[in-house]
Amino acid sequence: MAAQHTLLDYYRAIENASLKMLEAAQAEDWDQVVKLEGACAVLIAQLRHKSRTDDLGPEERKEKTRIMQRILKADAEIRCLAEPWLNDLEQLLDRQGQSMH
Repeated sequence: MAAQHTLLDYYRAIENASLKMLEAAQAEDWDQVVKLEGACAVLIAQLRHKSRTDDLGPEERKEKTRIMQRILKADAEIRCLAEPWLNDLEQLLDRQGQSMH
């Protein structure tokens, strides 16, 4: 029988996926970023479900805060890396739209 995952296990798994997303963004592997984003969404859904029945103790809450800070930092870095890519995509779409007229 599989071991029961704790709430912190889910936070750690989400952090791990976010760090992998950052590595993929740094490598400009946007397909991988999107795949990992999907994996994160599944983990977040599982975390929400688990949090209905489980609580964190005081020390676990402190660890959760540290994990969340690292996740948010990685997310901000991913967004900064994605912005030039999104701007390039927007310009490309604008040019295509203009050439259709």
